Amino acid sequence: MNLLNMDAENRVVLNVGGIRHETYKATLKKIPATRLSRLTEALANYDPVLNEYFFDRHPGVFAQVLNYYRTGKLHYPTDVCGPLFEEELEFWGLDANQVEPCCWMTYTQHRDTQETLAVLDRLDLDTEKPSDEEVARKFGFEEDYYKGTVSWWQQLKPQMWSLFDEPYSSNAAKIIGVISVFFICVSIISFCLKTHPDMRVPVIRNYTVTTANQTQSWALDKVQTNAHIAFFYIECVCNAWFTLEILVRFISSPNKCEFIKSSVNIIDYIATMSFYIDLILQKYASHVENADILEFFSIIRIMRLFKLTRHSSGLKILIQTFRASAKELTLLVFFLVLGIVIFASLVYYAERIQTNPHNDFNSIPLGLWWALVTMTTVGYGDMAPKTYVGMFVGALCALAGVLTIALPVPVIVSNFAMYYSHTQARAKLPKKRRRVINVEPARPPMRNHHHISATRVNNIPIAALKPQPNTALQP
Repeated sequence: MNLLNMDAENRVVLNVGGIRHETYKATLKKIPATRLSRLTEALANYDPVLNEYFFDRHPGVFAQVLNYYRTGKLHYPTDVCGPLFEEELEFWGLDANQVEPCCWMTYTQHRDTQETLAVLDRLDLDTEKPSDEEVARKFGFEEDYYKGTVSWWQQLKPQMWSLFDEPYSSNAAKIIGVISVFFICVSIISFCLKTHPDMRVPVIRNYTVTTANQTQSWALDKVQTNAHIAFFYIECVCNAWFTLEILVRFISSPNKCEFIKSSVNIIDYIATMSFYIDLILQKYASHVENADILEFFSIIRIMRLFKLTRHSSGLKILIQTFRASAKELTLLVFFLVLGIVIFASLVYYAERIQTNPHNDFNSIPLGLWWALVTMTTVGYGDMAPKTYVGMFVGALCALAGVLTIALPVPVIVSNFAMYYSHTQARAKLPKKRRRVINVEPARPPMRNHHHISATRVNNIPIAALKPQPNTALQP
């Protein structure tokens, strides 16, 4: 009988979320400096009537926590979310890094998800209209908003910004976005069409010549061709819109430094400046020899296509996919360059082993071009090995190219699918959620155990006195 009493005294009952767990006190001492290893009857959550400790925590996670005390192995329950599991471990005073290797990949998936959601937050893909308080915080007049002293400029500035930079914020912003996309497309089409021979006007020069009869005559000669004058007016109208757009967005931007450092904005104002620089060069440097080379810098206007990322979430996701896959792409380029150098050297010496009067590989640099074209499976056919050894090297080069290029493709595709799926999930989430208020439970005053009356026991509902499900008792 004494042995039974001693065994009962060594047990402890833990009521977690309505589920009663019973174990030995020595089991909870296995992991020191944790919440369960410091249980005493003086704690407020100890019920002397039921002789148990009550914790209003997740019972499913606690089952794994108690199993960790018993076996020394912490497993991750697959029916709970990762952040909830971390919060529970933090409450019980356990280290999340003690999760077993078999559960580590499943457990850390939520961290990857949180990183992905953080990236999508930075991409600003959310089309929900922010509240007045969020707008005031974003533009830096939060104090004036709370005081009710918002000026007319503070009210107008966010409206101008959303009108020109957030195409989905309102119907007027959508119209501005359509106009911006229209001018971008017209500018790109104009830039391409003005190089077509049918769209250019020849410059005719009339000069005097002396004939064989020693008489004076005149002749016409086409010196050069210039783009039709209509393209100049189209460029003027388009760049006038781009200039207005840049100025309005810069004036109304909430953060001038971030606006200037943005890669898309850098492309925008460099492309717009190139138009005005081109005008100056045509007026003051057109007589300079090889002045046409200066027009090469106007190719930066093609980069305006990246401005379309403001109007398409798919383009933003695609660009972010390449950013996230930078390591894989770098590895691809490294192995591609390595293969090009190796196979260019091999084919150069392979073509010299046998007699080959039509050898196309006169040097290794020429072989680099052939290896690049072969490994990328393009195959122009301008250079080809003629000997059997060279053909064997060419076959190996083609196979190595296919394998090298195919290896990082699944990683890039999975990154794109991950960002795209999370974007679709965010779009389907409810915009407004009910806020949960943290309220501390009222704690009864501490009483002496000897003064607890029998009426307190009688006031306990009978259902509370019924035995609750216990976990297996293990020493």
